[in-house]
Amino acid sequence: MTNQINVMGVIGAGQMGAGIAEVAAQAGIEVVLSDVDRDICERGLRRIAHNLDRSVARGRLEREAREQALSRIRTTVELSDMRRADLVLEAVVEDESVKVALFVELNRVCPPQVIFASNTSSISITRMGARSGRAHRFIGIHFMNPAPVMKLVEIVRGLATSDETYAVAQALVQHLGKVAITAQDSPGFIVNRVLLPMINEAVFALNEGIGGVADIDTGMRLGTNQPMGPLELADLIGLDTCLAVMEVLHKGLGEDKYRPCPLLKQYVDAGYLGRKTGRGFYRYDEQGNPVASSA
Repeated sequence: MTNQINVMGVIGAGQMGAGIAEVAAQAGIEVVLSDVDRDICERGLRRIAHNLDRSVARGRLEREAREQALSRIRTTVELSDMRRADLVLEAVVEDESVKVALFVELNRVCPPQVIFASNTSSISITRMGARSGRAHRFIGIHFMNPAPVMKLVEIVRGLATSDETYAVAQALVQHLGKVAITAQDSPGFIVNRVLLPMINEAVFALNEGIGGVADIDTGMRLGTNQPMGPLELADLIGLDTCLAVMEVLHKGLGEDKYRPCPLLKQYVDAGYLGRKTGRGFYRYDEQGNPVASSA
């Protein structure tokens, strides 16, 4: 097995998947970006082009480099196109059954040497790998959101992940210009094991009337020197994703301190998922910018 990834498949053309595709394309890797609908693929490609245009306008990227990066990305709705990839990474909804079904199908269409990776923020790599049909070539590569901006990537080994697969993941992250940390395959891994309970506690504070949305976020920004308040960050991550991670932590670790706040569940039930739906703890305009009033 070579450590070189020349072609990378990314499944899921939403904010996370498109961001990962953008990073890979800028690093010189050919990308096959897939989703279930061509319109979603096109929106993902437009998002990437918009981000690259902003980089050009700010003097961070040459126009030629922008064109070269875009030329490396091909979109498709056919999973069979992933057979060309050296590594396929999924960035779909944080639902284990959906991810496993995807990997089972990928195992059917991809040659046996193709590595499978999950961008999951909390779900067991060991369990998904065992059901994928190629546990030794299965690994967690968890990018932070937004992927083009955030430097950190968590690499998560399953129980059966081979040393060779781990080495490929490490080399890939380094090639992408990111910083890798290695996390044990435990619910939430490292970052979300610490981050999501903090966000959940902020929602409890809101639910109990301890402070308003702006008070809680301002307090945490200025009181703990965080660049973004926990409720604003929850909106960026997606409240459905926050809830899914908390449910994995609660189920996997079995402690009441990981119990999702009822208000978080209520917002998700209402479809208030954050920036991607225009409303979460804050309201957002069509460009995703927060408006004056909070939810």
